[in-house]
Formats: sequence, C-alpha cells, structure tokens
Amino acid sequence: MNDPSQARLASSLSTVDVVALTVGVVIGASVFETPALVAGNTGSGWAALLAWTLGGGVSIVGALCYAELTTAYPHAGGDYFYFQRAFGDWLAFLFAWARLVVIQTGSIALLAFVFGDYATELWPIGAQYSPSIYAALAVAGLTLLNALGVRQGKHVQRGLTVATIVGLLVLIGAGLFLVPESAGQAAATGASDGGASESGGRSFGMAMVFVLLTYGGWNEAAYLSAEVRDLPRNMTRGLLGSLGLIAGLYLLVNWAYLQGLGLAGMAGSEVVAADLMRAAFGAPGAKLISLLVVAAALSSTNATIFTGARTSFALGRDVRFFRFLGRWDADTETPANALLVQGAVALGLVGVGAWTRQGFEAMVDYTAPVFWLFFGLAGAALFVLRRIEPETDRPFRVPLYPAVPLLFCAACLYMLWSSVAYAGAGALLGVGVLLAGIPLLALRTTRSQEASS
Repeated sequence: MNDPSQARLASSLSTVDVVALTVGVVIGASVFETPALVAGNTGSGWAALLAWTLGGGVSIVGALCYAELTTAYPHAGGDYFYFQRAFGDWLAFLFAWARLVVIQTGSIALLAFVFGDYATELWPIGAQYSPSIYAALAVAGLTLLNALGVRQGKHVQRGLTVATIVGLLVLIGAGLFLVPESAGQAAATGASDGGASESGGRSFGMAMVFVLLTYGGWNEAAYLSAEVRDLPRNMTRGLLGSLGLIAGLYLLVNWAYLQGLGLAGMAGSEVVAADLMRAAFGAPGAKLISLLVVAAALSSTNATIFTGARTSFALGRDVRFFRFLGRWDADTETPANALLVQGAVALGLVGVGAWTRQGFEAMVDYTAPVFWLFFGLAGAALFVLRRIEPETDRPFRVPLYPAVPLLFCAACLYMLWSSVAYAGAGALLGVGVLLAGIPLLALRTTRSQEASS
C-alpha cells in the first residue's frame, strides 16, 4: 500500500484548469433526462427550481469536505483508501464490492438508458423495448471496444463536453426566447389540473435524488488536488467557481424547459430536450438535439466503463477471492476480465430496467441508496481521520469545521432516507446486492487468517 506522504505530482493546474476539468466531469448526459423526472416529483415550477438550487448547495458543501480528504491523503484509491485508513479493510472491501455490483455498474446502465431513449427518438427499433435494446447494445459494444484496447482520444472527449455545453446553451435560448409563450402557458395550465402538481409535493426527496445524480462527479475532479498550485486558494476557488457555473446552467436550462413546455409538459416527456427543440424548431430541432445527446451519452457510458473496470482490477489485486479480476492483458493493455465481468453485471441491470419498463428511473432507484450510504461514510471518515491522525499535514482544511462536514453528513442521511422511502423495490434490490457482499467479507477474513497462521 502506498504511503499517503508519497511524493506529489508537479503543481501545474490553475483555478481555470480546475473549473474546466470539473465542469467537463459533471456536465454529462443525465442533464437531458433528469429535469423531466424532477418536474414529475415536485408540485410547482418554483419547487423544481428550488431543488436544483439546493442540489448546487449540497454539492459545494460536499466538495469542500472532499478537498480536505484528497489533499491530506492523495491516493489513487480515493474513497477506498479513506475507508481503509478510517474504518479498516472490512469497509473498504464492502465499498469495492458495491462499486462492482451496484454503484458503477448501475451508473453504466442508467447512462446507457439515456442513450437508448434518445436513440429511439432518432431510429426506433421495436415499439416497447427499443430504449432497452439500444442500452444493451451500448453496454456490450463499448465493453468489447475497451476489452480490445480501443479507447476514445482525449480530444474527442473534450469535444463532446464542449458540444454538450453548447447544446445546453441552445436549449436555454430556445426555451426562453423562441418557443411561443402560449405553448408554455397551455402546458402549465394542464399541470394545475393534476398530474405533477397533485403528487409531486409528496416526492420532493426523490426529486433531490435525481437532482444530485445530475450534479454527481465533482468528487472525481477533487482528485486533481495533488496537481494544483497554491492549493488552498486555487482548489477552493476552482470548486466553488465550477459548481456555481454548473448550478447556473442547470437553473437556466430548467427555467427554459418550464417556459417552453410548462411543468406538465416536462413531467410527461420521455425526451424533454427533444420536445423543447421540437417546439422551437420543429422536427429538425428535435433530431439535432437527440443526436447530440446520443453522442454525450455514449461518451459518458464509455468513460464510466473505463474507470469502473480499473476499480475492479484494483479489488482483484488486493483480495485473493477476486484475483481473476486483477489480471492485466499485456496485449491490449486492459483489465480484460474486470471489463467483461463489469459488462455482464451492467447487462443484467439493463435487463432489470427493461423488465420494470422504467429504464433510467429504475437504475437510479437501484444505485441511489448504496451511493448515499458510502458518500455519507466518506464525510464521517473526515471526522475519524482528524481524530486518529491529527499530525497529518492538511494543505486544505474545511472551513467552519465541524459545521460544514456535519451538514454534508446530514444531507447524505436525508438522501439515503429519501432514496429508500421513495424508490421502493429498486432500492431494496440495490441494498440486498450490497448485503450479499457480507458473506464474501467473512470468507475473505477467514482466508486471510488462515494465510497468516
């Protein structure tokens, strides 16, 4: 295991670099899917916008906590390493297990469903299961490409990020300035008759689950802390600036949806971005934005497959029971076994989404409780590590400690409760799969004791 005091990389990143990289990580395909689900779980347009504002605030609070952890303990293992130091190998193992069978694979499946929904808008194949078929093809195809060693270049990834932001700006302009006002008013009147307004107020917690899913990813950007010059100042400014920019874009695009489609129009849409562009530009506008979302979804799915397999590979290197995952293919320079196992699990989850006929929403239900459980434990790890390792150098310290990390932990607890209370059977399935790792943990502990005796 590497020591946390290992030599750090060259400090070459500025505030602007942190902002650019964080925005690139966070803004992805989900923003074209979740606004409709948030609208369906809130009672009014103002409640929907409030949810997006609160999501930005929670993300900023959490980013400050992660900034301290990553600067004090720079390590490629991220959360796995923090759990190992704060709580021991047992929790680190359960986290790695959760990444393999719930968090990362569920994220792959939900992003694939975004691709499926918008690909169906362009080229439907079959009436009922078209999004699921597309999702399965995306998972299988991208897993195979990665296993063969075929990777997208960084310039392509950057280009898709720029295209995604341009697409958001086009949506904002279309909704606020180009859609006839009567269309939005008619849809808003429909909302007052029932639908979203009738049931949404009881599901604000679930709306926050979708919102914070869309804000997800800033914790990955925090891993850049070892490369940021003038760390305390630039990391703080970079995180606050990037999340402020993201929150502003999300608020504007949701305002545009509300203006262009109304709350009922948003809540009833399967492809909300395409419907807004159709209202502004007709069928060609819907096709154009759908094509953009297809590209963004493929990019996000590919990146999640790539990083997830590396986590599983690390698990295989550390744990004898999963040694087959820790094999590196020298010819393709990939963790081929880890990729194939991850792909098989993700395909199984696509099958679950197809069976429930909810796709993206089912995968959010499946992943959210486990994700928020470990996210909250990361906040708790900050308290534990400050207590048991007070001598560790902390280039960045959370301001207003302990209030800020306590607020973050409280938010995670609320999100954990919300995801279990509102998500239903999908959430229970995710928790059950996590608990299935406990017997494996016991087996791992027994074998470790036998090896040391």
